[in-house]
Amino acid sequence: MKVEDFDMFCTLLRQRSGLVLTPDKAYLLESRLMPVARKWSMKGLDELASAVRTKRDETLLRDITEAMTTNESSFFRDQKPFDQFKAVVLPHLLANRAAKKTIRIWSAACSSGQEAYSLAMMLNEEGPKLAGWRIEIIGTDLSGEMVNKARAGLYTQFEVQRGLPITMLVKYFKQVGDKWQLNDDIRQKVQYKEYNLLTDLTPLGQFDVIFCRNVLIYFDQPTKGKVLESMAKLLPPDGILYLGGAETVLGITEKFKPMEGQRGLYILAK
Repeated sequence: MKVEDFDMFCTLLRQRSGLVLTPDKAYLLESRLMPVARKWSMKGLDELASAVRTKRDETLLRDITEAMTTNESSFFRDQKPFDQFKAVVLPHLLANRAAKKTIRIWSAACSSGQEAYSLAMMLNEEGPKLAGWRIEIIGTDLSGEMVNKARAGLYTQFEVQRGLPITMLVKYFKQVGDKWQLNDDIRQKVQYKEYNLLTDLTPLGQFDVIFCRNVLIYFDQPTKGKVLESMAKLLPPDGILYLGGAETVLGITEKFKPMEGQRGLYILAK
């Protein structure tokens, strides 16, 4: 790939998704964009780069962005955050939201929906504790393809084997051919939307908990700061932000501080 083409694709991706690619990731760009070139009946990346420069077709730009966006996810990924939610976060919310009996949770960059559905199943298991409560779970992703997959709630054998306890597979899924379909009652507990974290987040409304795990690692420092400061505006004073194990707010924003004794959980700085 020509250096100028690589630079152009990198600029496009950073502007549209926040994704930062270094020169050593040129192979990744080539492997993921060749299928896009073929889809558009182009001979290679030279022709794809030329089309981007001359046509600026929004559908083409979307295909390029979605091809490069990492869509890694699994049910109950890393487990610890879900244990924390059950042991620390949920009791906190039940105590502090008792008057209005409403909890809103956002799964940002939700990919194909496993994180949001894991929360829905876990909350369903709490049954009597949440009687009379209104629980809203919102999942958003940049990729329209991933959002559609999440809404369908249809997963391969490999996907349901990654992190999903067998008891929950039996209880909440039914087999459809060689795939597994999540039951309607759990699917209806989550709303999915196509949304870009780099845009204005205020239309999403206020949340009590935001899961933004393993997302910021793909952004440069200014973009991380912008996203975190936008998310801070969506949380009440006692709201909670989840980040991935390799992520931090330190040196990026003063809007959040680590929750004492809880790795990966952050609260608003006073």
